[in-house]
Amino acid sequence: MGIRNILRSARYNYCWSWFRGLMDSAAFKRKISLKKITIIERSATPSGASGRNAGFACFGSLTEILSDIETIGVEKAVQMLNWRFEGLKLIRHYFNDITIDYQNTGSYELLTTDEPLGQLSYVNGLLYNITGATETFVQKDELIENFGFSNISHLLENRFEGALHPGKLLTVLIQKAIAIDIQIMFGTELKSFEETKAEVKLLTADKRTLTTQQIVFCTNAFSKSLLPDIPIVPARGQILLTEPIAELKLNGVFHFDEGYYYFRNLNGRILLGGARNTSVATEYTLDSITTLPIQQALEDFLNKIILPGQKPAIDSRWAGIMAMGPEKMPIVKALSEKTFCAVRLGGMGVALAPMMGKMLSEMI
Repeated sequence: MGIRNILRSARYNYCWSWFRGLMDSAAFKRKISLKKITIIERSATPSGASGRNAGFACFGSLTEILSDIETIGVEKAVQMLNWRFEGLKLIRHYFNDITIDYQNTGSYELLTTDEPLGQLSYVNGLLYNITGATETFVQKDELIENFGFSNISHLLENRFEGALHPGKLLTVLIQKAIAIDIQIMFGTELKSFEETKAEVKLLTADKRTLTTQQIVFCTNAFSKSLLPDIPIVPARGQILLTEPIAELKLNGVFHFDEGYYYFRNLNGRILLGGARNTSVATEYTLDSITTLPIQQALEDFLNKIILPGQKPAIDSRWAGIMAMGPEKMPIVKALSEKTFCAVRLGGMGVALAPMMGKMLSEMI
């Protein structure tokens, strides 16, 4: 989770959630140059999904967008897509591609039925004002055989998506924060906070008391313990990484089944994540561990769909915690005159974080 709580203050500011917290802090600092900002991180290093994700620089596949439209409506779905798209543009504006290992590969969605294609023109029309392209999603069925996929009927290409290295992104964010005089307090876990008329008092796990004029919670799934009334449910995302695969044909980032499965070529290996929908109840947890049922589902998908019959060896496995809720829209709002939050990014924190920081800086 990572920088948990950004606090803006005439004296000090404290913050709590890595990627989003850093982006928010940097946005604050650019806007409010005379204020002091401090980021609070509970661990010695960031240990949540900000640095443990799959490195997708994406804003949504066709089937995921259609699902979002059905659950939250067209207006909210389009707004969320715009935030994601603009957020990815901001990342590449702040940092050069080489520094964060950004790869402008484009993306592909694997489809097993014809049904989503009936909505292809409609969704492309909705995306026109966001991407500027008449066809954001383009049917590329001829590539299925080249990639070697099995049991796949259609393939959709999106040239606006790519991949990046989340660890390198966190590193340059930390460097930028320090360069603009943002303090970072590692190993500082916030246990509780109390608002008074004059300030906000923060009590840490090691019994320290910190004070600030305003605080922003950017702890995503981990916010529930400090903000119990916020509608958030933690959701674990699991990933595996294969051993090197000779002559791997894949290039790009790939989506399947409303984004519940996602994979890419990472230096000649396959990085594959997801399958949370195969065991939803067990994945509503804060435990950052891998489990046999999900990992088996990922391996089945790897061996039957991506590389049919090859069964490559698995090099490593890991998990990160996302934040879900009764709806997918992120929560960015003032909880009081002194307390704010930017949480529930629904597994799209990389794309949404820059825009959440921008929105908070304007709000505060």
